[in-house]
Amino acid sequence: MKFIHIADVHLGARPDAGNAYSAKRTKEIWNSLRRIIEVCNEETVDLLLIAGDLFHRQPLLRELKEVNYFFGLLENTQVVLIAGNHDYVKKDSYYRSFQWAENVHMILTEEVTSVEIPELSLAVYGCSYHTKEIPEGRYDHACPEKKQKYEILLAHGGDEKHIPIQKNQVMSLGYDYVALGHIHKPQVIVADRMVYAGALEPIDKNDTGPHGYVSGQMSEQGCQIRFVPMASREYIHLEVQVHKKMTGNELRMQIASQIQERGIQNIYKVVVTGFRDPDIIFDLEDMDTYGNIIELTDETRPAYEFEKLMDQNQDNLLGQYIKSLKDYEEDSIEYMALCEGVQALMETRRG
Repeated sequence: MKFIHIADVHLGARPDAGNAYSAKRTKEIWNSLRRIIEVCNEETVDLLLIAGDLFHRQPLLRELKEVNYFFGLLENTQVVLIAGNHDYVKKDSYYRSFQWAENVHMILTEEVTSVEIPELSLAVYGCSYHTKEIPEGRYDHACPEKKQKYEILLAHGGDEKHIPIQKNQVMSLGYDYVALGHIHKPQVIVADRMVYAGALEPIDKNDTGPHGYVSGQMSEQGCQIRFVPMASREYIHLEVQVHKKMTGNELRMQIASQIQERGIQNIYKVVVTGFRDPDIIFDLEDMDTYGNIIELTDETRPAYEFEKLMDQNQDNLLGQYIKSLKDYEEDSIEYMALCEGVQALMETRRG
């Protein structure tokens, strides 16, 4: 049995609202689900697992119809899904009454129950959120009932407010595979057995690294999986080091060069560090060459000529302050204090 495990698609999300590319990101998230459907058909996948938060909020009826159309395009694939903390099942949720395509099975119950797919010799266990937060564990004692040859747990959570999960306890229950959602960064908890697929597309500036889906195969020999990167963009945290002679225009070119090297399709959080010429002020608003910097922070410090300043200010507070700290190494806390203190005293004098 071949399966694909995805989670945290967050259809309807608009990451980085207010930025020029934000509207594109909303469309890209929908397109990522469409590509998953194409992969299922191309690779003759038997099962598509969706471990919660298919939607970023309560789904509209028209959105469910659009998703159901995608699922209806599947040629050989059964779909099993649950609701997560973002698209939880409210009393008036369209999830409750929606008529899915015949190959789609949604587990709507608050407690762990199962759906059986006899043609795959498979039972999938899980539950849906009916509130935004569930602080109690629900999977730790949800034993598989040996209904089918293969048994999978579909679970969403893993922190203290969203169904805490005791890894060793859940693994001792005997599931062939535990498909996890809620944590946006892909991670293997137990090799080939318990995995967070991560968000299909990165949703937040802290969702760094590759994103995509888990491709797996269940057989007599057990379960084997691999992570497949597929996201159209990545969030990348980029540190750019300046030197004491660097100008603003040179810094702009340096940032652009490093972004080009890592991919201009990606989205960047840039931190500028190091020691700069005290006469230079970096214009941060002019550094976004490609329009893909979501956050730019200047953590540089002015590289004063301390010996010269000390000689010029021997009889005042500035000179005495430099003398007390000037002999420390540049990477020390004391040297950082020297830089910040001198900058503050210089600005006071200008005022």
